[in-house]
Amino acid sequence: MYRFSLISVLVLSAILFCTTCKKEDNQPFKIEGLTLENFPLMDGSTSTDPLVRIIASKLLRYNYEWQKEPLRNLLWEIHTDLPDEFVKQHLKSSQTHNAFINLIDKKADIILSARAMSPDEKAYSDEAGVSLIETPIALDALIFVVNPANRIKSLTHKQIQDIYTLRTTNWNEVGGNSALITPYVRNKNSGSQELFETLVLPAEQIPDDLLNEDNWMILSMQPLMASVHSNVNGLGYTPYYYREYIIRDAFTVNALAVNGVNPDKKTIRNRTFPYTAEVYAIIRSDLDKSSMAYKIRDLLLTSAGRDVITESGYVPY
Repeated sequence: MYRFSLISVLVLSAILFCTTCKKEDNQPFKIEGLTLENFPLMDGSTSTDPLVRIIASKLLRYNYEWQKEPLRNLLWEIHTDLPDEFVKQHLKSSQTHNAFINLIDKKADIILSARAMSPDEKAYSDEAGVSLIETPIALDALIFVVNPANRIKSLTHKQIQDIYTLRTTNWNEVGGNSALITPYVRNKNSGSQELFETLVLPAEQIPDDLLNEDNWMILSMQPLMASVHSNVNGLGYTPYYYREYIIRDAFTVNALAVNGVNPDKKTIRNRTFPYTAEVYAIIRSDLDKSSMAYKIRDLLLTSAGRDVITESGYVPY
């Protein structure tokens, strides 16, 4: 009799727990009292700009869709029915480093970044007496890309390091054609460069020749992708999300496997791809918990928030 009662209690507890979970899963992506007027100033990196716009559109109940940018008809972006003046004032895409500086300087209330603070940004925040809370909300990855005519499909971590320390300079040393490698890099403090230095090669090991605009350093992601697209011997890197959702077919480049693992949502989700990285929602630590920016950060951690992150194309954390 006692055994039956105990089992009944456990079953009832499980049912109640699942019911609670179901309510959690079905909660709306909504913040009471949030309006166009009191919406916080959001900023972020180039690759997180679509997510910023989707979050605002969903919270304020405006329609949105992916479209090619109207001027050059190259890259894909989120077109939203939100008022243009609102977008201009509240939804920024200042690139990673500038977004961090804006947050520290209180010119932004919350930012979404494909990486954590760099040492330079941490020093700047310390000098300003500001501390930040960096909360992972999604997963992305740093991927390496080559021209479609390049027969290389995979590199090892060691091979990539050797290329970017100039110990390996010819594609035939890693199984390719006999041709000099053009190893493109990004500028210091850019999102992809900081990821590269965190996941692949520390800054002090990168030769000065690479970090030179007259050689292989490129100041923004789109020109780097265009360079690899047009240079059969080029090698570059970018966030997975940027290539999959923003570049798409604008510049055709092939993503390389690393250590035999291809970058895709599955290998990013289970972190088997070697260069998987977190995407962060970042606020100042002195932010009032009743503020809309704080509430947005918290909402992104719920099941409703994860659903929106998935809808954007990111892998939820």
